[in-house]
Amino acid sequence: MSTKPIALITGVTGQDGSYLTELLLSKGYTVHGIIRRSSLFNTDRIDHLYVDPHQHPNLFLHYGDLSDAGALRDVLEDIQPDEIYNLGAQSHVRVSFDQPEYTVDVVAVGVIRLLEAIRSYQKHSGRSVRYYQAGSSEMFGSAKPRQHEDTRFQPRSPYACAKVYAHYQVINHRESYGLFACNGILFNHESPRRGETFVTRKITRAATRIKLGLQDKLFLGNLDAKRDWGFAGDYVEAMWRMLQQDAPDDYVVATGESISIRDFLDLVFGRLDLDWQRYVEIDPRYFRPAEVDHLEGDPAKSRKRLGWEPRTDIRTLAAMMVDSDLRLAEKEVVLRAAGHGGTSRVGF
Repeated sequence: MSTKPIALITGVTGQDGSYLTELLLSKGYTVHGIIRRSSLFNTDRIDHLYVDPHQHPNLFLHYGDLSDAGALRDVLEDIQPDEIYNLGAQSHVRVSFDQPEYTVDVVAVGVIRLLEAIRSYQKHSGRSVRYYQAGSSEMFGSAKPRQHEDTRFQPRSPYACAKVYAHYQVINHRESYGLFACNGILFNHESPRRGETFVTRKITRAATRIKLGLQDKLFLGNLDAKRDWGFAGDYVEAMWRMLQQDAPDDYVVATGESISIRDFLDLVFGRLDLDWQRYVEIDPRYFRPAEVDHLEGDPAKSRKRLGWEPRTDIRTLAAMMVDSDLRLAEKEVVLRAAGHGGTSRVGF
């Protein structure tokens, strides 16, 4: 590896991509990110890193897409990365039921495109690349908790099925071609940068708006689903550690504890001195065709092999997200008072 390692991140503008970019820059990497060309800018999560090139001169963005094999090959040949982190996906489980073909094309077939681009690049350049694949606890689906690396996958959505395909394709390339490729099976991980359509952020965003009189109700689906929730800023360190090992392997990354959505509502609304039962209504539209009841990971292997530990518990995480969204809601109040309308982009 060169003295200043080069990393390529797909999904660089997402929650995980932004935290991983910060981590790698802090470690002296040159970071390249792939973004999709769009009529709208979608770089909010990394603007603090990218807008001022003098502050972070080692961050570069390239147009590309996991649906475009040629573009992937071109980027690899251009930047010659030492490490690749594939975080790009259509990652909303409920949306995957509405857009299954698109989800599978990006989440599953996109991985084979990227793996083949790496294989071709290594063959013709003689350079070695280390690859991280973002797996998901959704792959376990209806499997009994606690789930670990040897638990049989029982996916319950098009998204989860696509992730299972990607997982095994990574193993196939590792065993067939000697690719240094790792699967990180990450359980739910959240942050103030989480998209507003994901349930934790949907809750914190709505609760803070309700607190300030900007919203009346919050509509949700299955409140009994239990998840193992951690902080995304902690989890990206596990990704990096996987690619620093002597040999590639697959790892579950989780806190080892789970709570229900009802419990999360208690934490969030409780921090705001509100009773969530006065504001939350059940909407059948938010139920999945096939529910996943309980995901709870066993991170023993990550702790032992990677030396990784989650540093942020769920109570701290909920408080972090509430405080961040309360500041957003306060800004919205000021804008409304000034006659500029609101800033919320998501209906609840």
